[in-house]
Amino acid sequence: MSAGGTPPHSGPNASPAVALTPGVSPAWLRPLVDNVGQIPAAYRRRLPADVLALVTAAKATAALRRNGRDAAVLVLFSGPESSAGVPDEADLLVTVRASTLRHHAGQAAFPGGASDPDDNGPVATALREAREETGVDPARLHPLATMERTFIAPSGFHVVPVLAYSPDPGPVTVVDEAETAIVARVPVRAFINPENRLMVYRRAHGHRWAGPAFLLNEMLVWGFTGQVISAMLDVAGWAQPWDTADVRELDAAMALVDNGGGTRR
Repeated sequence: MSAGGTPPHSGPNASPAVALTPGVSPAWLRPLVDNVGQIPAAYRRRLPADVLALVTAAKATAALRRNGRDAAVLVLFSGPESSAGVPDEADLLVTVRASTLRHHAGQAAFPGGASDPDDNGPVATALREAREETGVDPARLHPLATMERTFIAPSGFHVVPVLAYSPDPGPVTVVDEAETAIVARVPVRAFINPENRLMVYRRAHGHRWAGPAFLLNEMLVWGFTGQVISAMLDVAGWAQPWDTADVRELDAAMALVDNGGGTRR
């Protein structure tokens, strides 16, 4: 992880550069912001050795071929400014992608997407995409840091997660039903709750891919998003002991999702 990210664009229509302001983060978020550089190791530590080897190989192949597109996602925490520990009101912005999309259909994700030529770096991409997907007002948000650029093999994107904070991001909603099925500010304590945690695996291209996941009432958060959230909990010292031996096949885990609404805490 770094405070940089990919180089900014410099075309005539490029958006203004967005400054990172880590000092704006509240006390309860400081353990994450101050230790953001430790997230790569925490991310990899939760992956089985065979999966880590596959991810590393895919990243190396993409680098040699110089293929893949740049993308960014917004990791937006909201909550009170004055609190030493994680406040009950703290939440994390998560979406569920529409079931008709070509890539990652029906999957929980951070708002985000591919970079446009006019985006001045990954922070601008993340803010623009979040506004387009959830209606959130970028003027109410404080970008804090960028995380390690990660290659996502199934979609071929090089993704930079952008950590941000807002004491009050205002209303969020599904802007385009063709792209997004759900937009939710999920309580951080729902991710911390050990009862909501499990390991999920799927089989693809002859391999078994497994990683940490979160079973909430209206969504299963797994894959890249689940791995990033798990790593953030570890790095910030928020994680509680959970049953890592609870390993479920993806379809079986998805069958447990309650589409009736509500969010476990």
